[in-house]
Amino acid sequence: MSGWARKRFWKAAEVCEVENGFTVHLDGRNIKTPGKVPLVVPTAALAGLIADEWQAQGEKVAPETMPATRAANAAIDKVRGQFSEVAALVAAYGETDLLCYRAKSPAGLRARQDAAWDPLLDWSAAQFGLRWVVIEGVMPQPQPPETLEVLNAHVARFTEFELTAFHDLVAMSGSLVIGLAVTEAHAAPETLWPMSRIDEDWQREIWGEDDEARALAALRRQSFLNAARFFAALR
Repeated sequence: MSGWARKRFWKAAEVCEVENGFTVHLDGRNIKTPGKVPLVVPTAALAGLIADEWQAQGEKVAPETMPATRAANAAIDKVRGQFSEVAALVAAYGETDLLCYRAKSPAGLRARQDAAWDPLLDWSAAQFGLRWVVIEGVMPQPQPPETLEVLNAHVARFTEFELTAFHDLVAMSGSLVIGLAVTEAHAAPETLWPMSRIDEDWQREIWGEDDEARALAALRRQSFLNAARFFAALR
């Protein structure tokens, strides 16, 4: 099967082991990606997430409710064929990592940033041998070349499936360090996500939040948690 079926035609979605990993069968039929490639993933756990998504569908298929399936499709159809480009794009977040840019004022915001972000930078320095330049303000500040070299090398070691999840972790949080903390199981994703929202939460407390901003924040949080779950299923 290729692409998305508009209506449900199957009764049971089942995980099946195949030559190069695991796939999902819908009443015995193979699932294929939108690119018409067999949807084969490296772990039974990830295949289980995908099978659960298909099994949970109603009369009509709703792709937006199938994040693991969509991520697996992206890994196979997109990331696999341009791995180096995607890895470089993600690693580049280290050049302007959110955690390295601090507010000059107000003092309360700066205190929150320091309390949340300094321990994460310290952890990453110890874990990967990184050295970070932390500044006040938002003007881009180059990071040490050796730091960027280490980050590039680490990201390049991911598989296409890991890189797909890592891309979303970093893009949603704006921080390569936070993404690394998820992949290294340094802290729970639910604990790490608020650390990426310190500036936004400060503004919300002062000015309030409209429905559109609230919905967008919730969508980004869910995307971050979906990516964390996808990555965990690969380990």
